[in-house]
Amino acid sequence: MEIGIDSFAAAISDPATGETLSAAQRLRDLLAEMEMADRVGLDVFGIGEHHRAEFLDSAPAVILAAAATRTKNIRLTSAVTVLSAADPVRVFQEFATLDLISQGRAEIVAGRGSFVESFPLFGLQLEDYDSLFAEKLELLLAIRDSTNVHWSGKHRPALTGQGIYPRPLQNPLPIWVGVGGTPASFVRAGMLGLPLMVAIIGGEPHRFRPLIDLYREAGRRAGHPAEKLKVGLHSIGFLADTTQKAADDFYPGYAHTFTEIGKERGWSPTTRAQFDATRGPTGALLIGDAETVARKILYVNEALGGISRITFQMGVSTVAHEKMMRAIEILGTEVAPIVRKQISSVAAK
Repeated sequence: MEIGIDSFAAAISDPATGETLSAAQRLRDLLAEMEMADRVGLDVFGIGEHHRAEFLDSAPAVILAAAATRTKNIRLTSAVTVLSAADPVRVFQEFATLDLISQGRAEIVAGRGSFVESFPLFGLQLEDYDSLFAEKLELLLAIRDSTNVHWSGKHRPALTGQGIYPRPLQNPLPIWVGVGGTPASFVRAGMLGLPLMVAIIGGEPHRFRPLIDLYREAGRRAGHPAEKLKVGLHSIGFLADTTQKAADDFYPGYAHTFTEIGKERGWSPTTRAQFDATRGPTGALLIGDAETVARKILYVNEALGGISRITFQMGVSTVAHEKMMRAIEILGTEVAPIVRKQISSVAAK
């Protein structure tokens, strides 16, 4: 199992002090966190894409390229690329360039995004939400498969054999599909034979098992081998030397973020009781000391029928940089070895 981190490069204020780091300092800290993740042996680091004041990730390929020059082994991915609002030609060019800079470590996780501010920003219609994504994913895959592309669709001018350059070092460039909870999205990924990245940020992960089974069945019916149908998990998580400390450090910023988002979406304010329940043994939050979090990952792996990757979204809470660095260190040096050893042991039986 690959273990890694996702970040939205949050620039939100510390709810305890009211302090907000400058954008430049936050990005310096983020690059240091990515270096730490590489140094402690984590497998992947993802940068999201948003077009909002509280996040600094509107150009994820730029951040990933900066990290590529400062890391050696860790895979560098989007988390997710909002493909509905992007030009697939430019997306491919950016990540192909990242792949060359990183010597074959780039990936794309393509999704529709959970916020909709990119639609008016780029002159798109929200009612085209699904058709934009389906069409642009088709084009992105066509570009991956061929340098010279013949393609036509509804939302973008046709391509009539133009060459798309540069070509990546990896062939093919890995493309995952990021999904929430829509069954059609799981089926589409399965039919295309693309690896699946499932965002589970609340509730209980085992509830996603029927959707993941739907993905695997769709892939099987489409003739794709089981080893091609990989499942990854994007989860909110944080670590500290004790479970109590991890929870106490993470909760204030977590509550602030989700309460603010909730104002837009009609959710009730986040409470400590809800937070504590969701970080329990079967809940979605991966928060605690190394042993607690490793045990939760192994539980989720079994509940979902085996997963290939799990990434921790630690940045939805404003946590001091030194605490974030310690969390990354624990994930790489303590949690990952426990999980890998246990999974290898089970596989050997």
